[in-house]
Amino acid sequence: MASWLARGRCDMLTAGLAAAGCLLFVLVFAALRALFALAEDRHSRRRRLGQGESEEAAKEVRIAWLKPLYAHLEDVLSASGWRMKPSAFWSLALCLGLAGLACGALLFQSLRSMALLAAMLAAMPYSFLRMSLINRQLSARLNFLPAAELFYQCYLVNGSRHVRTALHRMVEERQLPGETQAIFEQLYRQLSIHHDDERTLRRFALSIGHLWADYFSSLLGVALSEGNNIADNLRELIDDMRKARMDDHAERHRLLEIRLANFTPVFFLGLFLAINFRLNAEASSLYYLSDPGGRSMLLNALVLIFGSFLMGLYLSRRRM
Repeated sequence: MASWLARGRCDMLTAGLAAAGCLLFVLVFAALRALFALAEDRHSRRRRLGQGESEEAAKEVRIAWLKPLYAHLEDVLSASGWRMKPSAFWSLALCLGLAGLACGALLFQSLRSMALLAAMLAAMPYSFLRMSLINRQLSARLNFLPAAELFYQCYLVNGSRHVRTALHRMVEERQLPGETQAIFEQLYRQLSIHHDDERTLRRFALSIGHLWADYFSSLLGVALSEGNNIADNLRELIDDMRKARMDDHAERHRLLEIRLANFTPVFFLGLFLAINFRLNAEASSLYYLSDPGGRSMLLNALVLIFGSFLMGLYLSRRRM
């Protein structure tokens, strides 16, 4: 009788926490939606009142209080090739965080577990974004030297004038592999459409994530702003890149080791669970799935694996 009453109280507590988590999710989501709608309404009113103001200036007024974070996220999204607005990305992260709170209340019945799950789910979109950027950088670095040589040839054929024309000729020839071709097409398109060449070149350098890309972007920036002939500088850059090719191969092997080490904890966790369920499926199911302590242990393991994944991303970024 006592065990039945205790189980009833536990079920009532679980249901209450789940209901509270769902109610919190609905309330915060509605508040965020109203906040974004208010921001959009203020932005549209300012655009109507200040018709002489450019669209870029109006956007800066709207996001002045979050300008550094917004600019960083906008650069990373553009460099990664994700067609998503920063506001939509932040909304996704907040919704996942709220979903983590609700799932934590339903499954783990602990404030600590709720906070851990919410933080992990909220950080997951940015983690995948950085991983996508690193994958793109690794692919682009392999072919950056042939791309620089091709641009140098197009620049010389064009008479060492008009960087945009040389980029257009380079893109039209389509001699580069897919990811590198897409990066240079994006560079030419943004230089042709947007007026902020500095921001465009910064995103291009971020897409490749290499010191040589920073030098290449600096040369393009000088040619675009001052109209200088950069043929000699490009030739020196290409010669230096050829000399440093062996060092790049060594760095890529180190990055591969880091990326392989990121997935070993997931493999060992899956192997450990598979062995336990193979030996005693009933007891393992009772402990890992039915018992709150077992579920909390699995959550702690997932949090540690996610932390090692973030550390691998950080080390990969330092190696780039």
